[in-house]
Amino acid sequence: MTKAPLAAYPALRLRRLRQADWIRRLVRETVLTPADLIWSMVVHEGEGEIPVASMPGVSRLSVKGCAAAAKQAKALGIPAIAVFPHIDGSKKDATGKLALDPNGVVANAVKAMKDAAPEVGIMCDVALDPFTDHGHDGLIENGRILNDATIERLVAQGLMQAKAGCDILAPSDMMDGRCGALRTALEAEGLQDVMIMSYAAKYASAFYGPYREAIGSGKLGTGSVENPGDKKTYQMDNANQAEALREVALDIAEGADMVMVKPGMPYLDIVRQVVDAFNMPTFAFQVSGEYAMLMAAAQNGWLEEERAIMESLGAFKRAGAAGVITYFAPRAARLLGA
Repeated sequence: MTKAPLAAYPALRLRRLRQADWIRRLVRETVLTPADLIWSMVVHEGEGEIPVASMPGVSRLSVKGCAAAAKQAKALGIPAIAVFPHIDGSKKDATGKLALDPNGVVANAVKAMKDAAPEVGIMCDVALDPFTDHGHDGLIENGRILNDATIERLVAQGLMQAKAGCDILAPSDMMDGRCGALRTALEAEGLQDVMIMSYAAKYASAFYGPYREAIGSGKLGTGSVENPGDKKTYQMDNANQAEALREVALDIAEGADMVMVKPGMPYLDIVRQVVDAFNMPTFAFQVSGEYAMLMAAAQNGWLEEERAIMESLGAFKRAGAAGVITYFAPRAARLLGA
C-alpha cells in the first residue's frame, strides 16, 4: 500500500478531524459494539445472588439467575456468555471429580441458559481448578502437575459440557496437547460442531486473585495432597512473547477454532502479535484483577468510571482482538446502546 505523504503544518492540521463529535465518529478507526463482548459469569449451586467482595458489581448467580441473564444478554445484543462455577469447598477433592458431573451446576446452568435464550452462545471453561481442593488446574503426584492424566479428565469434562449444550469449549488448563485430545474426542462423539476457543497464551499472572475468590478456589500450596504454591510450571512466564506464538501455533494445529490471550490489558502486545501472525479469531480476557482495579480506582474517585470502562474495552479492539471476555459486558452493552 502506498501512503500519501504528510503535508507540513499549517497545510496539515490534524485537529481539524477532532473538532466535533460528528467528525470524530466519522473517522474513528476502531468501533466497539455489544457484538464484541462475551459476558464472564459465575454460577453457584444455591439460590439468589451472592456479591463478590473483591469485584464490586459482580455476583455469583444461581442457575435460575443465569437463565435470566441469558435473556438479558439476548436483549442487549451480547452474543455469548462464559460460565464459571463456584463449588462448595466441602464437595471438592484432589481429582476434581465434580467437574465430570452431568447433573452438576455447570451442566444445569448451560441447559437453563440454552432453554431461556438458545440464540446466545455458551462457553464453558475446561479446567479442574474450580473443583479441586488444592486449586490447581490438573492432577498432582508428588508435587508435580500431571499432564497426560489431566488431559484424560479434561476430555471427559469437555464432553459432558458439550452434551449439556455448551457451544464453545475453552480449555484454560495449559496442559500440552489438550486441544488435540478434545477435538479428537468431539469428532468421535459426533459433536463436530462444538467449537474450541483455546486459552492459548495464558500467563502465570497476579491478576487472577479476585476470580479465585469468586469461584472459591482452593488455596495453592495447601490441601489434601502436596501441591505447588503457584502455577508457573504450566501457565506461561510473563517475560515471554515468542513462546506465546508457539503455544498459539500448536493449538491451531490441534484444531482450535479461536484463540485467547489472558490476561488482557497487560498483554496487548501479545494480542497484536497473535493477530498479525495467524489471522485467526483472537480474543482477550479482561480478567478479574483488571476489573477490580478499575472499579476500586473509580470508587475512590480516581478514575471516571464509565469512561475508563469503555476506554479499556476499546483498547482490546484497537490491538486487533475479535472480541473481549469481560465482567463489564452487560454494563458496556447498555452504555453502547445509550
